[in-house]
Order: sequence, then structure tokens, then C-alpha cells
Amino acid sequence: MVAEPKPIPSQVENIPQQPKVSALSLSSIRAKRELERNKSQLEKQHVDLPTEAFSETDMLLIWTNFAEKKGQKGQKIIEALLLISDPKLDGTTIIHELPNEGSKIEFEAVKYELTGALRGKLHNHDISIEVIVNEDISSKRAFTPQDRYNRLNEINPNLEVLRKLFDLEI
Repeated sequence: MVAEPKPIPSQVENIPQQPKVSALSLSSIRAKRELERNKSQLEKQHVDLPTEAFSETDMLLIWTNFAEKKGQKGQKIIEALLLISDPKLDGTTIIHELPNEGSKIEFEAVKYELTGALRGKLHNHDISIEVIVNEDISSKRAFTPQDRYNRLNEINPNLEVLRKLFDLEI
């Protein structure tokens, strides 16, 4: 003969059962108030969040690293939108200019992730990002060797002296 196994008590049976309470009774009102009180104790207060000072260079470094990580993950469009121009810092508001509404919509998809990264790494939860559409903005990237030379020559005019001194081609 085969002995039948003892039934395993379900975990539902082990949970203490609360008596059912009518939604319109005084006990339900007390239960709701207690639930709200417990909920508010668990939430972090906004006052407790850090608000350390940071510089624009710190912000730009984290911004660029975030863009590079997006590019490594294959999100080249997002990387290009983040690097199209340098964002400007105004207090704790970061102002980023984009060339059109379509790019603004694409940027909005990663705006909250970027804001979270900046807030966490800069230890300042007052940071916000404002996007401005500026149709006159153009990318300042140099694609041809002549463009690269012209860009570097703008930065350091002594480059032209070196080119003439060593008789170099562009």
C-alpha cells in the first residue's frame, strides 16, 4: 500500500485574515487614514534630498559620458542630439538647444533618464532640463580635412604659421 502524502498548507492559510470591513463604515475610514499615515512615513521628504553645488564643467562631463553610453548601446540619434550643442547652465536649470521639433520629441524620450543620471552623479535633486527649439542652430562638426583644419585654425591661429613654416598641405 502506498501512503498518501500529507497536504501542504498553502501560504494563504498562514496569513492572518483581517475581518472584512464595509467601505461605508467608520472602521474603513480609520483604516484608510492609517494607510495614508503609513504611506507618508515611507515616502522620502523632498527636504532630505541632496542639493550640492556643481560647476558647468562637471555637468558637461556627465552629459558627454551619458551621450557616449547611448552611442555605445546603438542609440546614435540620441547621442547626436545630446552632442549637437553644449548645454548651458543657469542655476540648476540646464538649457539645451535643438534644431527642430522632431529632435525635441526624440530628446524627450531620454530626458528623464538623463535628469536622473545628472541628479544622482552631481548630488543635486533641484536639476531640471529645459529644451529650446532654435531653427538657426547648426552642428559645429567638421567632416572634411579642410573643415577640420579651419576649425582648428579658429581655435589656434598659430597653426597657420606652422603650416607655412613646414610647407604642409591641408
